[in-house]
Amino acid sequence: MEFTFYKYHGTGNDFIVIDNRSLFFPKEDSKLIKSMCDRHFGIGADGLILLEDGHDDYLHMSYFNADGKIGSMCGNGGRCFVHFARYLGLTQDGLRFGAFDGQHEAKISNDSITLKMSDVSNVIEQPDHLYLNTGSPHHVQYVDDLKNFDVKSIGKDIRNSIYGEKGANVNFVEKIHDDIFYVRTYERGVEEETLSCGTGVTAVALASYQS
Repeated sequence: MEFTFYKYHGTGNDFIVIDNRSLFFPKEDSKLIKSMCDRHFGIGADGLILLEDGHDDYLHMSYFNADGKIGSMCGNGGRCFVHFARYLGLTQDGLRFGAFDGQHEAKISNDSITLKMSDVSNVIEQPDHLYLNTGSPHHVQYVDDLKNFDVKSIGKDIRNSIYGEKGANVNFVEKIHDDIFYVRTYERGVEEETLSCGTGVTAVALASYQS
């Protein structure tokens, strides 16, 4: 099968992006998606984004993690999706689109894309971390010396031991100043630390305000 794809990234969080309005792409083929996202034998990406027609004249973002499974909301992916829609001539200054967690609104101004995330009604505080869902589930934990912290192994352990098969993204945070935080994220579905996570930093901002 031959098809055209585009490679995008949002602050290092990278994606394969495809115009699937004709619904040609076999998105039930998780092995294909996983092989495409493989960084050694495929294109390489943290996930796959399909731009599709939605309901009521909305576009829809179908997002798949690098493991080939359908993912939840991806903030950086959403910004890439909006830019791609503009590239295709489907919008100029912004749009509303559907995603895993419902409708989102985005605006484009001077090549800067802002994206409204889902409302968060509940932040759960535990003795050593906080948990909330910003379209994707997030564990937020404050640590010292984050630069040298073992994000991959400790993040993997938390993702599996606390959240099981469903999993959650695990954000490790170091407070630098009153309003500056250093964040590193282990992402479920990628099962690695990624260079950035949009729903993750949103979760950290809300958790930091809560605590």
